[in-house]
Amino acid sequence: MSKAKKFEDLIVWQKAHRLVIKIYKLSKGFPRDELFGLTSQLRRAAVSIPANIVEGFKRATIPEKLRYFNIAQGSLEEVRYYIILAHDLEYVDAMDLNDDLGEIGRMLESYMKSMREKK
Repeated sequence: MSKAKKFEDLIVWQKAHRLVIKIYKLSKGFPRDELFGLTSQLRRAAVSIPANIVEGFKRATIPEKLRYFNIAQGSLEEVRYYIILAHDLEYVDAMDLNDDLGEIGRMLESYMKSMREKK
């Protein structure tokens, strides 16, 4: 496997970006009174996943890279909760996003593990 030259080469970033697109489309159907509540929070958390992958990608040291990938993991879990909440509030049936969240989480963990081994 060749080394990624730009963040767009990272499969984990590609999948996280696609998740953001899904979340934006999904949250369009939320009630209007949630625009500054759940809709905004869910979208911000979702965008934070690939954004932190990008920021970590360009960091110079492994500890710095790991910090941003860990922040991406935290945002991923935040999105997982908001999806549960949206489902329980009967806004959407979005539990199928759990597969995407799980895959991105596993990929992030694997990427971080390989970086730790390089230390």
